[in-house]
Amino acid sequence: MGQKTHPVGYRLSVNKDWLSKWYASKNNFSSELEEDLKIRKYINHRIPNAAVSKVEIARTSKRVTITIFTARPGIVIGRGGEEVNRLKKEIRQLTDNKDAQINISEIKRPEMDAGLVGANIAHQLKKKISYRRVVNKSIQSTMRMGADGIRINVAGRLGGVEIARSEKFMDGSVPLHTLRADIDYALTEAKTAYGIIGIKVWICNGQFDNKRKNK
Repeated sequence: MGQKTHPVGYRLSVNKDWLSKWYASKNNFSSELEEDLKIRKYINHRIPNAAVSKVEIARTSKRVTITIFTARPGIVIGRGGEEVNRLKKEIRQLTDNKDAQINISEIKRPEMDAGLVGANIAHQLKKKISYRRVVNKSIQSTMRMGADGIRINVAGRLGGVEIARSEKFMDGSVPLHTLRADIDYALTEAKTAYGIIGIKVWICNGQFDNKRKNK
């Protein structure tokens, strides 16, 4: 019987990488893990309009290196680097005055990023736009950019009905059992007047064997 597996966790060390890259002793592991969660939560609340997809954290004994993947790097950097310098100071306070280095990586095709597609759907659902219209538009945009396939699940009180339900939308091929498939996955929540609507997005960006041949 098939079991549900996280698409990124399933492919770790095959073609996906960890978002936290550090080693800690048994005594320090829990505190540093909690610190990572605080940093990610803080960045998402601090710059909500910057279209941040993910945050990678690498550590040494005295330094924390944070890489922010965003579709709007200008908002993160600010005028003359003011915003990013302010963010560094605030993160130092979260990490007990460790030296904080912030790198910014631009996402040039946000339609191909599962996290950003999910965030865009959530933003529009909060404005009470029809979920079918929003999801179909997102699928068309992603497929137009050259994705092999996309699958979107939405669950909750869709359209404000009394009984919650889930609906699945799909286009193209999304082979979740194929390890070499480059699957991007994200879970996003939209807090609407009727309650929380969960949005799961899977995007297939081809297969790694084919990518190597094309190179």
